[in-house]
Amino acid sequence: MKTILNVIWLVVSGFWLFLAYLLAGLLLCITIIGIPFGIASFRIGVYALWPFGYTTIERRDAGAGSCVGNVLWLVLAGWWLALGHIVTGIALCVTIIGIPLGIANFKLIPVSLFPLGREIVPTDQPFTQTW
Repeated sequence: MKTILNVIWLVVSGFWLFLAYLLAGLLLCITIIGIPFGIASFRIGVYALWPFGYTTIERRDAGAGSCVGNVLWLVLAGWWLALGHIVTGIALCVTIIGIPLGIANFKLIPVSLFPLGREIVPTDQPFTQTW
């Protein structure tokens, strides 16, 4: 079922959201200071390309730097990407078949707003420690 949802997601909205994250990552990587934000954008872009079967967890070792970075991310790129998820999610929820896809879009909003200090893991292991 995850594969079917991922393929439908890829055709309907995943590819376009991936391109948005790719563009944001490329723009953020222009400066040396923006490289960590660009890498986070690329990481979330891959998650936005194929979201079913994965989830995000908070990293317990994330410190104050990720908090400051999340504030900068929110100002630079986060709110634009979250707005894209909101618009796409509402548009997908118009049809019955698109409701799971719209919910997946809404699931991506917190990650698009505050990506630093989070890790993307498969849904069958959401509580494993990687550090």
